[in-house]
Amino acid sequence: MKQIKVLQLALLLLVASSGGLKADRLKDMVDIGGVRSNQVVGYGIVVGLVGTGDGNVGLTLQSMQSLVSRFGLVVQAADLDGKNAAAVMVTAELDPFAKPGQKIDITVSAMGKAKSLRGGTLLMTPLKGADGEIYAIAQGNVVVGGLGVEGNDGSSLSVNIPTAGRIPGGASVERMVDTPLGSDEYIVLNLHTSDFTTAKRVADTINETFADRLADPIDSASIRVRAPLDRSQRVGFLSIVENIEVDPARPPARVVVNSRTGTIVMGGDVRVTPAAVTHGNLTVRIEEDTQVSQPAGGGINGPGETVVTNDTDIIVEEEPARAFVFDPGIDLADLVDQINAVGSTPSDLIAILEALKEAGSLRAELIII
Repeated sequence: MKQIKVLQLALLLLVASSGGLKADRLKDMVDIGGVRSNQVVGYGIVVGLVGTGDGNVGLTLQSMQSLVSRFGLVVQAADLDGKNAAAVMVTAELDPFAKPGQKIDITVSAMGKAKSLRGGTLLMTPLKGADGEIYAIAQGNVVVGGLGVEGNDGSSLSVNIPTAGRIPGGASVERMVDTPLGSDEYIVLNLHTSDFTTAKRVADTINETFADRLADPIDSASIRVRAPLDRSQRVGFLSIVENIEVDPARPPARVVVNSRTGTIVMGGDVRVTPAAVTHGNLTVRIEEDTQVSQPAGGGINGPGETVVTNDTDIIVEEEPARAFVFDPGIDLADLVDQINAVGSTPSDLIAILEALKEAGSLRAELIII
């Protein structure tokens, strides 16, 4: 009874506080320890293709021979033709708490010489987990979003990826994956972004909501919460916890630079200590020209000899150096305004930020991806 009253009190406090400032919900900030999806994979055969299959690939022919032998037929691999069949890998993600009989989506990908899986049907394929156990059975018509055509002269055209497709609800769950949600006294909340301050705020907010010390931060990524002993109350308890709103800590100052695209993202807490920056461009241009002269000839020596002369011009252009000074305590907006004022290109901005970091003036982590 005490646990039920605590849940009711927490729910009332949560509703009463919903009219205030909006922060981030815990369901958007954390994952519940042990509640996770699991990957399953299987090998199968897609049939019914219109001549776009693997052809005489040994793996496909051997798989077809093994398949038909299950129905009491005796056939040799050499007697089969795989132009209308393809060997495929089938992958899927088993959601947490998926129960036997529920349907999950699957992805089918060709692994041989098949040019397209359009119009094919996946035959019954067991999907196994990392432990080798069968967790689902897949079968159905493959939906392909791409297409490919090929001419007799060798020319071809592909749109999207015709060798991979999906089957919505194409697998039936056969085995449930056990989760430790109801087997332990505590529930662990794992932050998506590790931060000691955020972990402490999450624990403090949970304790304030339930008017009891139920939560303790373990480290910068995890918070341990004491859950009701009655397992039937844990769903309601987690429903309250995941809707608690917490103001996360400000992220560390970072400048992320994508050197391939020139994209630069700077966090709001980026600061620059006093520094003077001079930036200019030096351009050297070399122009080659050829001049041909033909002296007038005559007399017994015949025409004059043709002379070819190379004419090279070297032109040096240097833009005036553009200098600007960063004052103490400059923030992100001022930093962007001053750099934009000199008309810097993305490559120029990257060079300036790297130089500021090397000089120790950029008070932020510089990450180049």
